[in-house]
Amino acid sequence: MKNIKAIIFDAYGTLFDVNSAAQKCKNKIGDKWEAFANYWRTNQLEYTWLRSLMNRHKDFWQITEDTLDKSMKAFDIDGSMKNELLDLYKVLSPFVEVPEVLKELKNENLKLAILSNGTPSLLNELVKSNNLENIFDDLFSIEEVGIYKPSSKVYDLPINKYKIQKNEVAFLSSNTWDVSGGGNYGYKSIWVNRNKNIFDNLDFKPEYEIKSLIELKNIIKKDLNE
Repeated sequence: MKNIKAIIFDAYGTLFDVNSAAQKCKNKIGDKWEAFANYWRTNQLEYTWLRSLMNRHKDFWQITEDTLDKSMKAFDIDGSMKNELLDLYKVLSPFVEVPEVLKELKNENLKLAILSNGTPSLLNELVKSNNLENIFDDLFSIEEVGIYKPSSKVYDLPINKYKIQKNEVAFLSSNTWDVSGGGNYGYKSIWVNRNKNIFDNLDFKPEYEIKSLIELKNIIKKDLNE
């Protein structure tokens, strides 16, 4: 991991807990809240890939709403909860260690950025609602190129902005397809595996597999001291 000049993070599922919206409504949804949240997330990702393949782009917020409608029907959740769930999705909670680790990394003289499927307005609200607006140098959205990850056009965005080499980027995601996408592009990819998942067989292995960002802090400090 030598010569890192930028640390680029995926947002949803990596820094911010995509299940936290449904979790905050678990008293209304009941025991099925987690299965519902996972179904919503799975469909959300599938819609991004399908729309990219069909060349029928909708932004991430529209896809989030479309897949919520489907998920609420699938789990027989009262339609009156839709706006509440959407409002909570805009302000998802970060994973517990994220704010402190990001603040420490900010002192390491590296570019810190988010590279996400989210729209610019979604990312801005997400970061501000969690008091992280002073941490990131940039919030890169796929809306700049009009196609979703894992298109190489998306991974181009930080390279074009910072004028650095691909292997000077440490890229972190909890999504194995995103880790593989960034790694095959040329990033030094790190898999944030919070839930003991199995890595996809996509002819790529990450540089590191970590359970939380606390381990990233140690990796980066080791790199800077070598």
